[in-house]
Amino acid sequence: MTTELEKFLESIQEVDSFEEFQGASIVLRDLLGVKHVIYHWVSSTGEQFGVGTYSSEWVDRYLEREYLRIDPVIFGCFQRFTPVNWKQLDWSSRAARAFFIDALAYGVGNQGFTVPVRGPNGQFALFTLNEDTSDANWESFIKRSERDLVILAHEFNKKALAFENDAVGVYAQPLSPREVTAMTYLANGLSRAQAAQKMEISEHTLRVYIEAARHKLGALNTTHAVARALSSGAIVI
Repeated sequence: MTTELEKFLESIQEVDSFEEFQGASIVLRDLLGVKHVIYHWVSSTGEQFGVGTYSSEWVDRYLEREYLRIDPVIFGCFQRFTPVNWKQLDWSSRAARAFFIDALAYGVGNQGFTVPVRGPNGQFALFTLNEDTSDANWESFIKRSERDLVILAHEFNKKALAFENDAVGVYAQPLSPREVTAMTYLANGLSRAQAAQKMEISEHTLRVYIEAARHKLGALNTTHAVARALSSGAIVI
């Protein structure tokens, strides 16, 4: 392991906010020289969230299309306890191939490597690296880096578990009326476009309200923010 990665391992456990946790994924992406780094978890209560460098447009599309139901990475890793090169997974179905083509169009690389991590009380997480490169180059990178990646995956999970244990104290700032309205529309199943239309604002302005609410709620993404807003009583549907 390089000195830079050793320093990163020390620094990630000092992260004390979800925003800093998100920033850590960007730092690690740059240290490793890959296109994307993603940490996605399902908590012991079934709540899903994550940090990473995928575009917000792809995250939103993934959720809106309910790709969780067909994603070969999710299904393949749930059945494994060891790291997985995406080339080892089953992409043969028409739905899986369409999903992959859509992912590429939204900036996801053609190569992936995922480390499944299991925690207490049924917690399940995935730590993923993603890149655009040839099979030979990717296999060479994984061969050199696999041990380090497994260590990094467990350090990310360790920090996420600490956040779950500290979740009671994250609701420090009240949401503004417009933030409440935006989050309520999303909680009721409206898309961003529909919510923006209802509020008579642009989608860009809506995104500002959502991001502000997400930071106040200490959430890792929009889905997590909606769940926290509901569970904390910040919004009611």
